[in-house]
Amino acid sequence: MFVGGKQRGPLVRQAGTNLPKVGRYNRSVVLDQIQLADGISRVEIAQHTGLTPQTVSGIVRRLLDEGIVREDGASRVASGGKPRTTLRLNADAGSAVGLHFDPVELSCTVVDLLGRPLVVRRRPLDPGADPALVVKAMAELVAEVLAEAGVARDKVLGLGLATPGPMDLQHGTIVRAPQLAHWTHVPVQRMLSEATGLPVTLDNDATAAAVGERWSGAGKGVADFAYFFFGTGVGGGLVLNHQVYRGGSLNAGEFGHSSVLPDGPECYCGNRGCLERLVNPSAIVAEVHRRLVDDPATVSVLSRPFAQDPASVDHAAIRIAAAAGDPVAAAVIDATAEHVASVAVDIANFIDVDLIVLGGHGIQHVESRYVDVVAAVLARRPLSRHVRVVRVEASPLGTDAAVVGSAALVLHATYSPRLSALLAE
Repeated sequence: MFVGGKQRGPLVRQAGTNLPKVGRYNRSVVLDQIQLADGISRVEIAQHTGLTPQTVSGIVRRLLDEGIVREDGASRVASGGKPRTTLRLNADAGSAVGLHFDPVELSCTVVDLLGRPLVVRRRPLDPGADPALVVKAMAELVAEVLAEAGVARDKVLGLGLATPGPMDLQHGTIVRAPQLAHWTHVPVQRMLSEATGLPVTLDNDATAAAVGERWSGAGKGVADFAYFFFGTGVGGGLVLNHQVYRGGSLNAGEFGHSSVLPDGPECYCGNRGCLERLVNPSAIVAEVHRRLVDDPATVSVLSRPFAQDPASVDHAAIRIAAAAGDPVAAAVIDATAEHVASVAVDIANFIDVDLIVLGGHGIQHVESRYVDVVAAVLARRPLSRHVRVVRVEASPLGTDAAVVGSAALVLHATYSPRLSALLAE
């Protein structure tokens, strides 16, 4: 900005683009339309994208030649005109490997181009393990899964790695994950690529899960949605205007570190009353144990096992009990969901999303309880509720959301239209 002939503030660089980039972007736009639709014609692609029919035909011809897209017969048109050839993604044209690194577990999958998992395998993990040993275990698990799925390496587009944050995506490092000992500025992207011989796409586990939802889950075709990932902690991902939003440091979506109770317990992040601190598995277990101790006469299926061995009343047992309607377990889960709903309201007010998706292994068996509570709160608290009520859905990917999402990172990076790539240097 210039005031009185002098510059005030930094110059803002406006990125331009060029024809080759436009061509690649248009190709991604066409492919994205084919992937999102369950069968679509060239005419419909042109109508949906604004591209000329000639441009669409040229791009489709090249995609057919590459084997990425296939023609699947003809569809009738309402006007009674000439039948249109239906186009679909060729699911067998390639595969992607996904790896989810949770502090206590590794999970790995191979998916086809539609994002459908062919094999999913898990392996327990010591949270205190040295990074080099963890990467070695990752590479072994990838090799096992590829062998079991019978997928040749030349058919693999790449390997997606989803890990806890925060991370430096530009340098491919986990910066300082609070729940992971020894993981400070670890160049995990380079280490895993060298160990497997595959190109690695790295991202936050919750963002990866959101990408998976966009590719083949509840967020498919939705322009604006937020994703809550419940695992060892609570993370989040954002898709805005069909684009994955990562923020300035590429670490956007830390919903778990929204302060729900300003005077609540201190969180490892330095804040107080964070959502994650209130609703993580340990917090839920502690609250159920407290209630069982304070009222031993309470009627609960958890009372007897708790009296015999308190450790047996763990997070999984509580979720199963809550799903069956146990009053103690259900009350704690519903109170937990109320905290989640408070953050969901903030997201609805701040970002105005159309959909909120809840997923991850941390809500297994109780997805419907979380959805019901969050949906009820979103129907009565956001300012825009009289215009439209934000939808809430449980992820159809279930406990595999993060690992399928990690594989979808590769598909998304390879095929989805990204404005950032169009405008990059």
